[in-house]
Amino acid sequence: MSARILDGKAIAARLRARLAERIATLTYKPGLVVVRVGDDPASGVYVRNKDKAAKDAGFDSRTIHLPAETTQQALLAQIAALNVDPSVDGILVQLPLPAQIDAQAAINAVDPAKDVDGFHPINAGRLASGQPGLVPCTPRGVMHLLAESGAPTRGVRAVVLGRSQIVGRPMAQLLLAADCTVTIAHSRTADLAAECARADILVAAVGRPEMVRGDWVKPGAVVLDVGINRLADGRLVGDVAYAECAERAAAITPVPGGVGPMTIACLLENTLDAALARRG
Repeated sequence: MSARILDGKAIAARLRARLAERIATLTYKPGLVVVRVGDDPASGVYVRNKDKAAKDAGFDSRTIHLPAETTQQALLAQIAALNVDPSVDGILVQLPLPAQIDAQAAINAVDPAKDVDGFHPINAGRLASGQPGLVPCTPRGVMHLLAESGAPTRGVRAVVLGRSQIVGRPMAQLLLAADCTVTIAHSRTADLAAECARADILVAAVGRPEMVRGDWVKPGAVVLDVGINRLADGRLVGDVAYAECAERAAAITPVPGGVGPMTIACLLENTLDAALARRG
């Protein structure tokens, strides 16, 4: 079997185009503000990509870049000002933050209605209880990719490998909402390979390069690789051993070019949803 490749770049481009069409019908531009603290190089690249994608789709996007020595009090004051700014529909605090700042305190300070990362405890609670709210961007992107695969979700077995608050847990909640039978597996799971091999849908989000081997994949499964890891030789790989798993899967996401582009597209989707909810 040779897997169908789920091209996240192409799917994200189509999603951004649909968002641009919707924004063109509005009397305002949805406002997105990214707050970046310090000079982490990877964050810099990611923020620039977000800003370009947002502006290309018609959003009013800007970045507030604070120095690395910014205090937690100063960051919280900046977030409080954005919370009451009527032109701002979405606020994203770029992680990681410098050591002197409590990241959870910063996340908690964002108005849940403007929390386009979907990380605020209120939005997490809404997702867990099946209520509408803003959903973390990467899991939302995975659901778009899963829909693109054409694979059924009702009644099938899904395994989420990883239990983080950012990906693993919200991913499981979205799959439950799609009527999957969901298992969250992790480093303490007994016989992890066998657990993964029972999955019709396998989402890998552990941050360990090429951890998932070919014999961990059920023939005909859909494999969605959230991981992105840089090896010593400079190559970027996912949490899945791609070549091996592609021989067994029905559909698979590449790294790079799979889930990553969907995360930014879904940030924009969240921002539009937040704007429509706030402004009508």
